[in-house]
Amino acid sequence: METKEKEFKKELNLLNATSIVAGSMIGSGIFIVTSAMSRDLGSSGWLLFTWLLTGLLTMSAALSYGELAGMMPNAGGQYVYIQRAYGKLISFLYGWTVFSVIQTGVIAAVAVAFANYTSVFIPALETKLFALTDTTVITYKQVMAIASVILLTYINTKGVQNGKKLQLLFTVAKLFALFALIVLGLYVGLQTDVLSQNFAHPWDAFKTIVNGDGSTTTIKLTGIALTAAIGTTIINSLFSSDAWNNVTFIAAEIKDPKRNIPRSLFLGTTLVTIIYLLANLAYLALLPMSGSPDGASVVEKGIMFASEDRVGAAAANMILGNVGVFVMAGLIMISTFGCNSGLILAGGRLFYAMSKDGLFFKQAGELNKNNVPEKALWFQCVWASVLCLSGKYGDLLTYATFASLLFYILTIYGIFILRKKEPDTERPYKAFGYPFIPALYLLVTLAICATLLIYDTKNTGLGLFIVLLGIPIYYITQSVTKSKNS
Repeated sequence: METKEKEFKKELNLLNATSIVAGSMIGSGIFIVTSAMSRDLGSSGWLLFTWLLTGLLTMSAALSYGELAGMMPNAGGQYVYIQRAYGKLISFLYGWTVFSVIQTGVIAAVAVAFANYTSVFIPALETKLFALTDTTVITYKQVMAIASVILLTYINTKGVQNGKKLQLLFTVAKLFALFALIVLGLYVGLQTDVLSQNFAHPWDAFKTIVNGDGSTTTIKLTGIALTAAIGTTIINSLFSSDAWNNVTFIAAEIKDPKRNIPRSLFLGTTLVTIIYLLANLAYLALLPMSGSPDGASVVEKGIMFASEDRVGAAAANMILGNVGVFVMAGLIMISTFGCNSGLILAGGRLFYAMSKDGLFFKQAGELNKNNVPEKALWFQCVWASVLCLSGKYGDLLTYATFASLLFYILTIYGIFILRKKEPDTERPYKAFGYPFIPALYLLVTLAICATLLIYDTKNTGLGLFIVLLGIPIYYITQSVTKSKNS
């Protein structure tokens, strides 16, 4: 008797899909990266402009992806879109990069951020467990990070019902907490003159460099230098706004995906863009932008030199005093745990789709009794755990964000290719503002990538190297597959 192959169950509605978009985007970045961006720009106006530009780029990409999602409501999402437009090699390069650094690298970094903030409540996590080498030390924090990845993977193997409930719970919790931070921050901050001081000269940009002796040097930014500064520092806000595309990976489990995926992409990215802009406005209302690296208080350090770049914690300190450190640590724990729940849930579906095409481990293409790709989830878990131990996740994020941009460019250009190749294919939703909005996204993002390659050649070059490393791996795997079948 022939056994019917298991299929994904459509159990996610518009609310669940939107919570995955927003929940996957909001991790630890919004509480940290503004500090580095302030040192790079030195201007409240250009800081908010960069966050706004990030939001507009993210929203325009999401609206463009809606067309592809409506055409191909299948598990694997972006991987499937790329294959339809460019063929197996390019789609493999995307899947390879997602597995090697994009998805697993972000999962590892978010898990370590979760463990870092857990150590605020449990200082013993900072204790060294053992040393792998003279420079690589394993701490209880890293073990905690791995444990969180394993726990979330296990929960997601029990069915999409568990994953969606957990994701919705944590997304609602962190949105509520973020809104509270924004409202209280603006309420407290607007009773002072900090915001007006920060906007006294909103467009006077300068880069602040910390010298070896602890002193600082400022470099005025105008013209090309200012454009270059925005083009390089935007990698920080883009990382904080990434992972919105994860909802496309689980298209096969979304009810009425042709309508609900485009809607969730728009709603989720719009919501997060507004929250990020308001959060930065709250920071500017509470703390002076400029400061000193050896300042004795959060005010003297300013946004630029918040301790360990934890500008969110510094803002909470201004609202609640010393207890604010613990409140912010708790908020980031909720945020990162919820973020990883969505990342882990979605990633396994992409590797499932790759396996079905013979481009990933065969076992990853199987669904368990709960109709989820359990083995794909565990493959993802193992590699993410290794990256938690590597100590290189910070570098991986830089590589991953640049690589993500490259594939976003390819995917959105794929809309133009498919419009020409398949003019009669049903498109329940068409890209907003086509061809102008997608074309503008391509031009701006290409300019950002070019700027990053010029001014951050080492990190972006390594990101490009990881992508290209997939080419020989693809041909080797295809050769092995042909040999087995012959």
